[in-house]
Amino acid sequence: MIRKIISKLRGEPNLQKLKNNGLTIGNNFHHGKHCFFDPSHCWLISIGNNVTFSTRVHLLAHDASTKKLLGYTKIGRVDIEDNVFIGANVTILPSVSIGSNSVIGAGSVITKSIPSNVVAAGVPAKIICTIEEYKDKVIKNSQNLKFEEDYTLKSGITEAKKQEMKEKLRGGRVGLVR
Repeated sequence: MIRKIISKLRGEPNLQKLKNNGLTIGNNFHHGKHCFFDPSHCWLISIGNNVTFSTRVHLLAHDASTKKLLGYTKIGRVDIEDNVFIGANVTILPSVSIGSNSVIGAGSVITKSIPSNVVAAGVPAKIICTIEEYKDKVIKNSQNLKFEEDYTLKSGITEAKKQEMKEKLRGGRVGLVR
């Protein structure tokens, strides 16, 4: 009981309960805190393998805006294919699919399906570039400034390495960390 309360306070969804009600999640799924998986229609949501959600991602399989107008709530499937990254504060609306190997930028609202192998962002989200173009741009902008795993909290980054990282990233420079 205490574990359930702590999980709820930490903003962790009860994925097992949602799965028991029909939510489909593939292997190697990771999510940040405060993600929302439409509990009233979770069986309409499917998440593939190797998918990552940042914090506060919302998946909605229903839209009650039509309830007073029509007496019915609009519903639709949400299908997220394999190898997808969804940034922080993204909202995915009903009747949307996100193709494999795609990236959805932070703060986006997904109102229409996104094809495979693209980066999409915005409100409403639009395709910005292909995954290959994105990869090339990130590599170019990082100017080969790479930090290994010892520059992370998980690996016990030292104060000296924190200061080094801060110094090297001055002036809006972008780096990469393993």
